Amino acid sequence: MAEPVAQTIHRDPALFYWILFPITVVMILTGVLRHYATVLLASAPKKQELPAIREQRSLLRGINLRNNANAISPSAFAARKNYMISAYKEGTFLKNPENRGRAAGNPMTDPAAMEGMMGMMKGNMAMMVPQTLIMSWINAFFAGFVIMKLPFPLTLRFKSMLQSGVMTRDLDVRWVSSLSWYFLNLFGLQSVFIFILGNDNAADQMAQQMSQMNPGAGANMFQPGQDPDKVFQSETENLEVLEHEYILKGVEERLLDSIAQSN
Repeated sequence: MAEPVAQTIHRDPALFYWILFPITVVMILTGVLRHYATVLLASAPKKQELPAIREQRSLLRGINLRNNANAISPSAFAARKNYMISAYKEGTFLKNPENRGRAAGNPMTDPAAMEGMMGMMKGNMAMMVPQTLIMSWINAFFAGFVIMKLPFPLTLRFKSMLQSGVMTRDLDVRWVSSLSWYFLNLFGLQSVFIFILGNDNAADQMAQQMSQMNPGAGANMFQPGQDPDKVFQSETENLEVLEHEYILKGVEERLLDSIAQSN
């Protein structure tokens, strides 16, 4: 059986110095600049008031009780459950008990929500503007170039990802175009940024997209415009219907049975 003929393309060696190397360097420098721009544009977090912290931590306490209920004894679970349900129903942990039962305010009038939206817009600007400029630069000067060949085989599913901007049907999938090299650098330089800037950096494109999708993670248990009292009542229902099963129930008998079976 004859072996398939290897596809060969005669390329100018200068493509490495004039296309591949410049794109890589520009992407690394852009990530570093994006990191420092994000640090400069980020506003210092405001110190939360004690009632707001208590409101959030009280909800988190109920969630932790529900998730780890099987690790405590029935009497300890019943005592904690009754206390949390009673406090939730009475509104003990609410930041503003006098607003209980009223309609939630407009989140656009909340200074904290507006500040969060402005921070999100700043992050989007620091992420989108450099990428738009680099994309235009590559399309203007490097469009249509095939710059390298990968040393390992790939399936045809990778052809559209590795050969963007090169409309050839019979080209081997291992060849990489200049535009695809830009996308590979865009999502594949995380290790380089961690080495240069450390683990907690704002240069990674994927990390910034995840933070934009969930900007309030870990900062506030309640979304803008959400009524905390309704959240507490929902958690009350979850605790009321929870079935408790102690994981150490009958542990002595189970231990003795396992020893007897081993002997």
